[in-house]
Amino acid sequence: MSASVCLDAPDLLTEARHSKDGLGALLELYRDYLHGQAGALIGLSLRRVVNPSDVVQQTFLEACGGFHKFRGTTEGEWRAWLRRILAHNLATLVERHVKARKRDVRRQDSLDSLGIVPVSPLSSPSGPARRQERSVVLAKRLAQLPPAYREVVRLRNFEGLSFEEVARRLGRTPGAVRVAWVRALDRLRALLKEDELI
Repeated sequence: MSASVCLDAPDLLTEARHSKDGLGALLELYRDYLHGQAGALIGLSLRRVVNPSDVVQQTFLEACGGFHKFRGTTEGEWRAWLRRILAHNLATLVERHVKARKRDVRRQDSLDSLGIVPVSPLSSPSGPARRQERSVVLAKRLAQLPPAYREVVRLRNFEGLSFEEVARRLGRTPGAVRVAWVRALDRLRALLKEDELI
């Protein structure tokens, strides 16, 4: 069932605040929505070790555990809250599965130029919150790129593959991959400027 078809979000949220069954029913309405979001953001090579359904399940667990902190009353606020949890879980998976490999300078190509850079663990207490917020915005904006652009950015920047390897995986020429990558980053840069992140 679609999340937009059903009772009003305020009614569902009110019911969820009064019973665990209500919260379970509310979350279940958003399973397909979150699965689609996760599927759009998980790269092909990460799918070998990460299933979007697992990310959605983890998001549900965290949403159940932290539901008492949710203060929103609209469907938009609810969806945004779930997306933040999902984006955080995806960022954790990327950290664990991709960045755990030996550091490769290629992974920072051009994402540094977008202002998406790792920071010191000794940064201010508000640093993690800002990084999480930036991760959510980045995930949202990546999801808005055409699938071909999104895949090139994922393979090149998050998985650290060479243009030749990306071309081999996508069945394209290295030159075509470079052009797609530059265009994807230009479009991503424009989207992030709207959010005043760069």
